[in-house]
Amino acid sequence: MPTSHDTTVARFEIRFRRMLDERGTAVAPLPAFAEDEAEVTRMYRAMALTRAFDAKCVNLQRTGQLGTYATSLGQEAVPVGTAAAMRGDDVLVPSYRECGAQFWRGVAMHELLVYWGGDESGHAYADPAVAEDLPVCITVGNHALHAAGVATAFRVRRQPRAAVAVFGDGATSKGDVYEAINVAGAWTLPVVFVITNNGWAISTPRDRQTGAETLAQKAIAGGIAGLQVDGNDVFAVRDAVAEALERARSGDGATLIECLTYRLNDHNTADDARRYRDPAEVERRWAACPIRRLKAWLRGKGWWDDDREQAMQADIAAEIDAAVEIYLATPPPPPTAMFDHLHAELPAALADQRALAERYADA
Repeated sequence: MPTSHDTTVARFEIRFRRMLDERGTAVAPLPAFAEDEAEVTRMYRAMALTRAFDAKCVNLQRTGQLGTYATSLGQEAVPVGTAAAMRGDDVLVPSYRECGAQFWRGVAMHELLVYWGGDESGHAYADPAVAEDLPVCITVGNHALHAAGVATAFRVRRQPRAAVAVFGDGATSKGDVYEAINVAGAWTLPVVFVITNNGWAISTPRDRQTGAETLAQKAIAGGIAGLQVDGNDVFAVRDAVAEALERARSGDGATLIECLTYRLNDHNTADDARRYRDPAEVERRWAACPIRRLKAWLRGKGWWDDDREQAMQADIAAEIDAAVEIYLATPPPPPTAMFDHLHAELPAALADQRALAERYADA
């Protein structure tokens, strides 16, 4: 308890941003891009594509044609809104649920399929536009430090660019993320940290992993800006990330954005969320679906109808099928591939192992 001679030395607050409610009704002034029909319908298609791609990946995994896969079902507005706010020369530092952002920026669908099929060459993106984007990071949270490193390079080179790292709520309880926030504040780095707060860190609910009232307030101790947004509102996500990127590129430092959303599927294809989560809770959360929300808004504007929906879904299905064909026709890497790209010159012990792998590759 404070004593009578204690004085307040600092005060903080966390703001919350929402522009579209669950019915797709505007509840706040909309940003300029919301009046661009082509841009908004592109965002809607990107979210629909993400959902359809995820469903195909689950099917491929279930039939033994893909490795363990993590979907973004119910939270598609976060990766799409984030990527839509970025410039081409910014750098995306993704975790393993950001395929929507990667597709938006130019990663080919079959490249991610090759990666999730167990071949790291899928990260050798063909499009020069994404050549500097980092690969998928499986280790939870440590890519926040990678993003801080990228941002440090931008600062040293005096480049008006920014790095954007996206990670889940569970990552915010790891030292890697705290360290990244701290160095971003200390060095005024041009980096944006986006938290996909989907309520669950695998089987651990958000209230079991941290006592913080919000995850956005974890920005405060690091001395960077913090904001909470409705993560199922793609307008709010894009607007918040765009604002943070402008701040970063202008030399005003980093931002931590907490996007409130919900994971409607299992953590990944190796998980069964029914063991720890009430199915009734999941059913209730469908009402906040980001795709339904934006679709309702588009219909209200007269920019969308059933015919356009059917045409889009058919086009998406064909695009995914074509990517799957390329992936399935891609030969597996040789066993020696595990030794490539690790060292400029392999140490003797690894060179011997590589020789053995090559010798017995076809045995």
